[in-house]
Amino acid sequence: MKKLIIINGPNLNLLGKREPEVYGHQTFTEYLDLLRAKFPKATIEYYQSNIEGELIDKIQEVGFSFDGIILNAAAYTHTSVGIGDAIKAIQTPVVEVHISNTFSREEFRHQSYISPNAKGVILGFGLQSYDLAIESFL
Repeated sequence: MKKLIIINGPNLNLLGKREPEVYGHQTFTEYLDLLRAKFPKATIEYYQSNIEGELIDKIQEVGFSFDGIILNAAAYTHTSVGIGDAIKAIQTPVVEVHISNTFSREEFRHQSYISPNAKGVILGFGLQSYDLAIESFL
């Protein structure tokens, strides 16, 4: 049984309400239930915060005891050297995930401080990006 955690960053608590043309109409809580049912061979924990330091604290907390971290740092992907450094400092592999194709959006979203330290990057497949990240650990 793989022990995985999904860590979501700012504004992802608004999935289902926020820009549904980009992010869809489903809440992440609804989707998480589907993921847990789809992947019974994994224990999937979940954490979301809008606060950069709390995301770093969680990465450090689980970064030596979990089998994998699926991280959607959202806007912090493009701004947080601290989150990038936290990923570099831990042992647990991280897969960077984005719901949208960040390269089809604003220029500033083309830079990631997460990618250089991630096991891999999955983007642009909607919520299914999380499925693909989980499969990469199984």
